[in-house]
Amino acid sequence: MIRRLFILLAVSLIALPGPSFAGQPYDSKLFSDAQNAGKSILVHVTAPWCPTCAQQKPIVHTLESATPTLTVFDVDFDTAKDVLKTFSVQSQSTLIMFKGKTEVARATGITNPADIKALIGKGL
Repeated sequence: MIRRLFILLAVSLIALPGPSFAGQPYDSKLFSDAQNAGKSILVHVTAPWCPTCAQQKPIVHTLESATPTLTVFDVDFDTAKDVLKTFSVQSQSTLIMFKGKTEVARATGITNPADIKALIGKGL
């Protein structure tokens, strides 16, 4: 009986969804509206198989939560090829910071929280 309960508990924990992190899926209309409103915007190009992206996500989420004026858009590297072309992105784990319509910073592969915070700070 205890073994069966343990197995049931283990299976239910495995079935739970993982943590949800930063950003909303990229939408060109919402992005354009945010630009026209002069907002601070971070575009995060990610891929589910990318370990660097996985390191970036909780950092971006923390900074997004602490910065109510920041809007974050996630772009899926595998499925949003037209968006990648629009932003001239060649690699996953790319972070692009905008202040309104102006790109103010860009980096690929950074995972140091201070570096990501500094990149975002350029658009606040």
